[in-house]
Amino acid sequence: MIRAINIHKNYGSLHVLKGIDLEIKQAEVVAIVGASGAGKTTLLQLLGTLDKPSDGKIHINETEVASLSDKKLSAFRNKNIGFVFQFHHLLPEFTAIENVCLPALIAGTSKSDAHKKASELLSLLGVSPRAEHKPGELSGGEQQRVAVARALINSPAVILADEPSGNLDTHNAQELHKLFFDLRQQLNQTFVIVTHNNELANMSDRKIIMQDGRILTD
Repeated sequence: MIRAINIHKNYGSLHVLKGIDLEIKQAEVVAIVGASGAGKTTLLQLLGTLDKPSDGKIHINETEVASLSDKKLSAFRNKNIGFVFQFHHLLPEFTAIENVCLPALIAGTSKSDAHKKASELLSLLGVSPRAEHKPGELSGGEQQRVAVARALINSPAVILADEPSGNLDTHNAQELHKLFFDLRQQLNQTFVIVTHNNELANMSDRKIIMQDGRILTD
């Protein structure tokens, strides 16, 4: 599903990633852990094609992403990669279902098909009664479930999550973690999760520990 080969990332004189080699299979739930400054989020941004490595190659579903033009890369990202962040980044002026529909509409899906798929996902995630509510009317756990539905709308190859439960209380964090594994079971979904939550990391199929821009153990 994902293959990263000798990935380096520099920001000026700062050498953040120092030769990362990583392979992730379909339907794996992989946690990336490590102290702040270890390079976890930088690696996730590169895997998500939000930034480009200074050196090395990244293949997603057999596509070498650095070879794509900016326009093709945006389209590839929209269709193949879903994102879930600590702060859900839902658009406050839109309802839950409208937020979920947005990536599908950007991909060219018809409004009726996008609405149907969004309704199915909100039902699957247990928040369909909240479909017509705006983010400000939802609890933190509900907002994050809507964000997960949005990440799933285009049936992506992989979902990348950056501290997805970092802003949730213990109960909602546990519910979100269970949800990830349910989605893997039901949809064969691949997850790569940056987290400081040891419970989530220890539940995962693999726990990758990063230190000083390198993979310490996998």
